[in-house]
Amino acid sequence: MTQKSNGDNPWRTLAMVGALGFDVAFCTVLGLFLGKWLGGSPGWIIFGVLFGLAAGIITAILIVKKALEDTDG
Repeated sequence: MTQKSNGDNPWRTLAMVGALGFDVAFCTVLGLFLGKWLGGSPGWIIFGVLFGLAAGIITAILIVKKALEDTDG
């Protein structure tokens, strides 16, 4: 009988995709609130949203890297 690794689990993959989406959305909303807190003008709000989006993408990349390292071993 062959044994599956953790990377072959579809539920783990589904959970990871959900966590990545939540992470990017959460960071973007935090960036929106940051822009409103910094001044509330459209320029600050756009800056906050873009900053939050970038932070969400970076953290999503780090989560994927960590998950891929865990499945290699």
